Amino acid sequence: QVQLEESGGGLVQPGESLRLSCVASGPIFRINEMAWYRQAPGKQRELVATITRGGSTEYADSVKGRFTISGDNTKRTVYLQMNSLSPEDTAVYYCHLDPNGLGPEYDYWGQGTQVTVSS
Repeated sequence: QVQLEESGGGLVQPGESLRLSCVASGPIFRINEMAWYRQAPGKQRELVATITRGGSTEYADSVKGRFTISGDNTKRTVYLQMNSLSPEDTAVYYCHLDPNGLGPEYDYWGQGTQVTVSS
């Protein structure tokens, strides 16, 4: 069974940084794309950043220049370096794995890690 395990969340003050990690385990034969999503209280889940198998990245406008996604296919791990955090970044952050690009019914999600930015 494929599992995604996130870590690295926590409580930080505005302007500080956090680095999230997500490790995929189980019978994964191919990784097409990995991503980070987030969901703030009372809001819909939104895409934060993606990284393709080839290393191409995309970011939500709200995090461009502050967040960096990176990955290590050999370790089946994706990271999200978050700098200059603000209270608006407070959310549960979810790791997402698309193994084949064939649709959401094939995708996997982690349980989420809480990020709280508050003074």
